[in-house]
Amino acid sequence: MIASSTSSKKQLTSIALTLLIVSAIDNIRCLPQTALFGSSLIFFFVLSALIFLIPVALVSAQLSSLSHEHGGIYYWTRLALGPKIGLLAVWLQWINTLVWFPSILSFIAATAAYFFNPALASNKTFLISVILVVFWGLTLINLAGVHRSAKFASLGAFFGALVPILFIIALAVVWVVLGYPVQLHFHFNNLFPNFHGSESWSSLGVLTAIMTSFLGVELATVHISEVKNPRTTFPKALFFSVLVILSTMTLGSLAIALVIPLDKINLVAGVMQTFDFFFKAYHLNFLLPVMMLMILIGSGGSMISWIISPARGLLQAAESGYLPAFFTVRNRHGVAARLLIAQAVVVSLACSAWGLMPSVNGAYWLLTDLSTQLYILMYVLMFVAALRLKMKSSSSMDGFKIPGGIIGTGIVCLVGLFGCVVTLLVGFLPPATIDVGGKLHYFIIFSSGMILLIVPVIFFYAYKAWKK
Repeated sequence: MIASSTSSKKQLTSIALTLLIVSAIDNIRCLPQTALFGSSLIFFFVLSALIFLIPVALVSAQLSSLSHEHGGIYYWTRLALGPKIGLLAVWLQWINTLVWFPSILSFIAATAAYFFNPALASNKTFLISVILVVFWGLTLINLAGVHRSAKFASLGAFFGALVPILFIIALAVVWVVLGYPVQLHFHFNNLFPNFHGSESWSSLGVLTAIMTSFLGVELATVHISEVKNPRTTFPKALFFSVLVILSTMTLGSLAIALVIPLDKINLVAGVMQTFDFFFKAYHLNFLLPVMMLMILIGSGGSMISWIISPARGLLQAAESGYLPAFFTVRNRHGVAARLLIAQAVVVSLACSAWGLMPSVNGAYWLLTDLSTQLYILMYVLMFVAALRLKMKSSSSMDGFKIPGGIIGTGIVCLVGLFGCVVTLLVGFLPPATIDVGGKLHYFIIFSSGMILLIVPVIFFYAYKAWKK
């Protein structure tokens, strides 16, 4: 009877899990950032997939084989490197969302503005109001439990992310077939970045935008106890997720760069900017409200996974004594309601601060860059943990295994670490196409933000030591 009851709770199939992963990552919001780099974005997407996305997917699939009941970055790093490193890893995964939420919420608000008046996209009162209503609404959905939120995320992934991205790709294909003028020319030399001259290093800044498009592959592993046959389901879901994400993000970015001049792409409203351009050219203006609604649904579905999954990982650290017991209380759906509400309060404060910032590409890029680099630091710990665990318990892994045993795992982890290091280094150098007020100004703000967001971990260490 107990086994039957447990089995009935494991409702997430490989299809549902794939959509959950895709909904968290395959976000149309990221397309304008990567479109800024023109035809060379193909090179960067392929490079990033080889040195980051594929290693993360392989390592996540192998780590998910460690346990039927536990998963996620905190569990893996604590098992391999100890509880303190586990806390640092899950904190990095969680805190980056506080920086990331204002950017995606501003995208949602700016998109919603097209329903009424595009000028509202620059109205701070409107933006903050929409931001708070959307985030608290999604938090309430998550309080109802993972299965309801997974259904919402799956619907959002299909109708609000995949369909609009495929549609924008189809519109671009028709544009090219009909012989309309394009902004990109795919000569052999244009497919590779220019590494000569004063802007050579700045051209690598695109890696930050690409990596932002790939973050979160491992997030779904915290739901391992709700997955059917996790040791086979996770590898399948990760494999299909990688294919969908890589193809749609590359082609979707090119679709924007084909028709919008690179210096005219708006990072916040670039998607609607492109749809508006296509629909006017094809005399399909009546489809603009429909597409706006679908994108809003997709953005909401994307945020579902990002609201609950990192918080669930932080709950594991709280249950280990690094946070007050107040935050470990679960509601009747098994959700750490107090932790989610506390998260919503903090994000609300962060979103209010966004309203005080100028609505320019530089501010948007800073938030994206800062969030990405914090997350990349977490992946450094994940790759180190994966290698350590493989060396300690390779024989106990009876699910998915990276081919080649310890040597194969070592190569994959080293390649992933190389991708992380490169991304961390170029993160301090913003792209030359974006005005950030000067490189020194950007370096100071960026570095200060990294330090301030990591320092709280020290207080959690002190809290647990004080409890003893």
